[in-house]
Amino acid sequence: MRIAIITPPWVPVPPPAYGGTEAVLDNLARALHTAGHQVLLYTTGDSTCSVPRAWIHPAAAGTVGMGTLIEMRHVVNAYEAVTAWQADVVHDHTLVGPVYAERFGVPVVTTNHGPFQSDLDDCYRAMGSSVSIIAISHRQAAAAGDIPIAAVIHHGLDVDRFPMGRGKGGYALFLGRMSADKGVHTAIRIARLARVPLKIAAKLREPAEQAYFDRAVAPLLNECVEYVGEVGGRQKLDLLANARCLLNPIAWPEPFGMVMIEALACGTPVVATPCGAVPEIVDDGITGFTRETETGLAAAVLDVGTLDRQLCRDVTARRFSSERMAADHIQLYRRLVAGRRPPRAA
Repeated sequence: MRIAIITPPWVPVPPPAYGGTEAVLDNLARALHTAGHQVLLYTTGDSTCSVPRAWIHPAAAGTVGMGTLIEMRHVVNAYEAVTAWQADVVHDHTLVGPVYAERFGVPVVTTNHGPFQSDLDDCYRAMGSSVSIIAISHRQAAAAGDIPIAAVIHHGLDVDRFPMGRGKGGYALFLGRMSADKGVHTAIRIARLARVPLKIAAKLREPAEQAYFDRAVAPLLNECVEYVGEVGGRQKLDLLANARCLLNPIAWPEPFGMVMIEALACGTPVVATPCGAVPEIVDDGITGFTRETETGLAAAVLDVGTLDRQLCRDVTARRFSSERMAADHIQLYRRLVAGRRPPRAA
């Protein structure tokens, strides 16, 4: 098949540091290409994903001050490019694009990377009659209400790109975005209860993130609780591989959580609250622990040494590989190209 993937214009693919959606799209594009399909990634000019690419914006616009005009120009030019390329199917990850796409007559599928019970509800309800919508977890799909879901497809990654680690650093790791919903301040309290050092690697670019950091995180930093900044590349992989565990005390129903499968790919167990998709990713007592309370999470941080790190990696390779993710998408694409609109997923 000729598969066009349209990315949002905010972050390059793959992301240089924080960017869960963009990491997913890099994995998906490469896995589809490896599976023998022709792939065109419509992205931004600073993207480096190793498949054929096209763009109108020479650089990603960034996540501060995102504007409709930027995305609209990106989308208009994207559909011009993928139509000229004669795509069999378009996988559009923007918000504007799936609505604009109706006039082109090409099968379009979109993935909701955020929660349904939010301002996104009306957007996906509006496009649901003409575009196939993918959910990224069963928990997310269950919240979709009357919005039709064509498939539930968990994210995947290239496990071979992640080094197997032994947790020799001895620290717990928080990796994500500087946000109360992500639970950075909670991770600090848990690490203190467990008397385990904590490294915090988090995106800190937007005003709300800075305000939260100044108010709730910075006063708690000391020699045992270190903010190491926003990380990517080798630094990120080293932090994950050498951590005793990933500490992920999220306080909202996150639809997936790439950081958890990235940790598990390194053999690093996950200690998390059972919110959102966490129970679909972490097998309690096998690849990590899910606990409701801070005391329970602190005890779990101390118990991760009883878990088999090789098993964490093996489970990830089986359940969350980019090959599996690509195969699930290909199955859906084929049905769309054949003209059969997928039924609502269970």
